[in-house]
Order: sequence, then structure tokens, then C-alpha cells
Amino acid sequence: MTTTANAAALALGDDALVLSHRLGEWAGHAPVLEEDVALANIALDLLGQARVLLSLVGDEDELAYLREERAFRNLQLVEQPNGDFAHTIVRQLYFSVYQRLLYGQLAAGDGEFAGLAAKAVKEVEYHQDHAEQWTLRLGDGTDESHERMQRACQALWRFTGEMFEPVEGLDVDQQALEARWLETVTAVLTRATLTVPEGPRVGAWAAGAGRQGLHTEPFGRMLAEMQHLHRSHPGASW
Repeated sequence: MTTTANAAALALGDDALVLSHRLGEWAGHAPVLEEDVALANIALDLLGQARVLLSLVGDEDELAYLREERAFRNLQLVEQPNGDFAHTIVRQLYFSVYQRLLYGQLAAGDGEFAGLAAKAVKEVEYHQDHAEQWTLRLGDGTDESHERMQRACQALWRFTGEMFEPVEGLDVDQQALEARWLETVTAVLTRATLTVPEGPRVGAWAAGAGRQGLHTEPFGRMLAEMQHLHRSHPGASW
């Protein structure tokens, strides 16, 4: 792969890897047993995507477990803590809509990621549907579930602008991607009786920050947990 394609594979691979780990943290803690299974399956889908993407760049294990925090190129959105279940669902809604639209564009082209995208977009369609169904159920549910969803929508809104910053090696129409993302997310939130958050979707200081290796405080703690076993037993096989 070209150097620019490597940069894109690393960014997309890190998105999938980090969100997979976050969703995996719900194992045994989801509100219902069925949701334990659903979130685990989404996490495994994302982990599979991460393995393919990172293997295009180098050794997937070394890239996942031996890089320092500043070397990761994932979006800040995916590294945000799970919070309550509403927070997790809104994070998944924002990201899965973006990922489905992105992979749809890549699959329609003839670039280096077309084959991967064509396979992954089918998985991501389920991820988006799952997030939408829960958004509708909680947003238009009880007063408490509605309030929690609204708080989550607002809290994560400032991280969404970074998704549409240019990524070296990705040949996509970012303007069209952003417009369709806004349209889709607005429609879902409206159906769920939720208000689309106001205010900027990215602070001037944070534009493209995750893609540049600048991460939020919770990411360091998550990374230490994710990498602990591999770093504690270097070279071990199981």
C-alpha cells in the first residue's frame, strides 16, 4: 500500500479497534441479557474490521498493544467512556451513521479500500439499525430515558465534527458525507422526540485532534487497560 493509504488504514483501523474495546466493556453489564450479546457482536464486527485494516499497515498485535497514546489516530468520539446506556447508544448512533456512509462511498469506488468497505458496510448497516431502534425506544420512552438521551446527544455533539476532517489517503466527498450524516441523524433524533443539539460540532482547538494523535483524558486509562496483558507478558503465545 502507498504511504497515504497506510495513513488512512491506520485511522479507520484505530476507530474500529477503540470502539470495539469500549463496547466490549459492556460484557456482563448491559441492561438486558440480549443486549449483552448484541453489543458483543457489534464489538466483534468492529474488531474484525480493525484486524484487516491494521494488518495492511503492519503487525496488528504490535499496532494494537505496543503503540503509545500519541501514535493512535482514532476519532475522539469513539474513545469517549460508555457512561450510562443512553450515552453508549448516542455514541453508536453518531459513529455508525458516519461509518455506513463512509464505507458506502468507498465501496462504490475503485480505490484500495473498496473490497473491505463492500463487506464492512453490510455489518455497519446492522450497527446503525441497532442504534436507531434504541434511540427511538429511549428517546420516546419515559421522562427519565428521554432526559438521559438528550443529555448524551448534547455531550457527544462536539466530537462529531472531527469525522468530516480530511483523512490522507481517503478519496471521499467529505461535504456530501457530512450533509447526509446531518440529514440522517436529524431525522432519527426527530422521530425519537429528541432535540438536535445546538452549538459547534467541534471546538477550534480540537479540529482533527484525534487524527493528529491528540486524545482526551479517558483514552489513556482505556489504553492502559487494553494493553496491560500484552505488555506484561511480551512475546507470550497462548
